[in-house]
Amino acid sequence: MTDEPAPGPRDAHRLTTREAADLLGVKPETVYAYVSRGQLSSVRAAGGRGSTFDADEVRSLARRSGRREASQGGGDLVFRTGITLIEADRCYFRGVDAVELARRHSYEEVAEWVWTGELRPGARFTAPGGALAAARRAVGALPAHSGSTDRLRVAVTAAAATDPLRFDLAPGAVLNSARSLVPTLVGALPVLGGPDPADGEEPAPLARALWSRLTAEPADAPSLAVLDAALALLIDHDLAASTLAARVAASAHAHPYAVVSAGLGVLEGPLHGAASGAAHRVLREAVDRGSAVPVVADHLRTGRPVPGLGHRLYRGEDPRATALFALLEDVPQAAGALAAAREVVSTTARHAPLHANVDLALAVLSVSRGMPVDGGETVFAVSRTAGWIAHALEEYGERPLRIRPSGQYTGPRPPRPWPSTP
Repeated sequence: MTDEPAPGPRDAHRLTTREAADLLGVKPETVYAYVSRGQLSSVRAAGGRGSTFDADEVRSLARRSGRREASQGGGDLVFRTGITLIEADRCYFRGVDAVELARRHSYEEVAEWVWTGELRPGARFTAPGGALAAARRAVGALPAHSGSTDRLRVAVTAAAATDPLRFDLAPGAVLNSARSLVPTLVGALPVLGGPDPADGEEPAPLARALWSRLTAEPADAPSLAVLDAALALLIDHDLAASTLAARVAASAHAHPYAVVSAGLGVLEGPLHGAASGAAHRVLREAVDRGSAVPVVADHLRTGRPVPGLGHRLYRGEDPRATALFALLEDVPQAAGALAAAREVVSTTARHAPLHANVDLALAVLSVSRGMPVDGGETVFAVSRTAGWIAHALEEYGERPLRIRPSGQYTGPRPPRPWPSTP
């Protein structure tokens, strides 16, 4: 629509071009493109300088389009999200410092905060009997050499098949699915030692239930505190690769189990969830050799990056790693691995200014407490399930199928001769 003279002074319900552009996450020129396409109406501002826009109309377009400018970090897609903010080497969940949340609250309580913006003191998640039995049968049928992510992918599929209400995408229904799915995934993993805490009359804290599936060593309070904090801290980390996959699935209105499956599919990549396994191997070798120096030297000599170091979102040490290292100080069994981790950092720092990330902290826990090489990956996957659900809840409220990038065709131009057959 064309601009019309404003009837009087601009009121609180009208926005300037810059305000509209900021709300839409686009450049001012794009706002006028929306006007020319009939997606927005505008009126001339008082004095004929610029235009004003109806605030409610702009907000409606923002909800429909979900469009933002490309990020300065090099990504092509940017999404509005109220879940995680990473700023000035700090990580916040819904505006609250994630490290402080993990120090004061259990994984289940932090998950509730991330999902709903409300804390539920004493929250416990319970696996439905039917879903847990189906998931255990499916996982039990896998080959013995299957990894933890293999088992989790099968478990989530089995759990989905037992839930006839999984297609209900109302927030309350999605939250009910999430609260049952997370403990089902943990309960489907094989117990490595001791009795299964999940078999008790009362729901066990998730960290306690997961511990017996990570190691045969007995749990102690300091070690459980580290595991619980790790679970809480890893719930979300902005638009990581697996989270983007989860949002794409949710944009197609896939049910929450399918959203988690999409996230798990990406998580297994060596540059994402499996990165903690590489850090575990390096740290294990450093402990066995009595020094991290030759281990770091081997990596530098062959041009390989040292696992567990550096993060593109932090200039200094990953705050999640800092928090876990502090808790690991209280775990007597972790002293050797913790010293080796610090030596990995200090040795590498002579050549590159890299700091520890959360994978190295997870490796200290997994190496010192007898966990398998994929122990950190298991912790990551179980924890991040809550984050994928949180992003699904956001995405279900957006315009469906809005995540549709355009391909840039680089193949031969048509018409081509019809292919010949041999």
